[in-house]
Amino acid sequence: MKPKILGTRYDKIASWWHQQHAGSRYGVAQVKRALQFCKRGGAALDVGCGAGGRLVRLMQQHELAVTGIDVSVEMIKLAIENHPQENFFVADICSFETAERFELIVAWDSIFHLPLEQQEPVVGRLCQMLKQGGVLIYTFGDAVGEHDDTWHGDVFHYSSIGIAGNLEVLQHHGLLCKHLELDQWPEDHVYLIATRT
Repeated sequence: MKPKILGTRYDKIASWWHQQHAGSRYGVAQVKRALQFCKRGGAALDVGCGAGGRLVRLMQQHELAVTGIDVSVEMIKLAIENHPQENFFVADICSFETAERFELIVAWDSIFHLPLEQQEPVVGRLCQMLKQGGVLIYTFGDAVGEHDDTWHGDVFHYSSIGIAGNLEVLQHHGLLCKHLELDQWPEDHVYLIATRT
């Protein structure tokens, strides 16, 4: 699915999404675990940041300056309203370029929307955006392949190279896996924390 199409589908549910997650604890324990490996201060990148909220606040509490990117215009508008002191941009991680290197990169429930052929290059790109000793936390599916699913009356695309594929990419780019968990078993939802060694 093209990023612009994905963005317009999330535009339709941006307000609902923000309201649903305003007080949510979803992903909080996992990002807190990642922050245990991360030094305080510096810069963080939130890929697929949505409207911001709970995960951005965790990064702020860790004294990290947050840059957030998302393909949804409406999500970014909400993120700017919620966190005016941080930097948020409408951008596609497949083509996103920055000279900045980050202490922490979070891609929570975002890159699994990419086409299958983009999984390996995008995970590699995230690895390269980390500072030495930097921490990457992201989610993906345990099942290898791609499929479409219907949600809120729209079709959303999902893909994954699976656990073995992701570990191989991380190792190739000099990252060491510190934690890997199927945190929503029996669903195929995986979250992984790795550090740039």
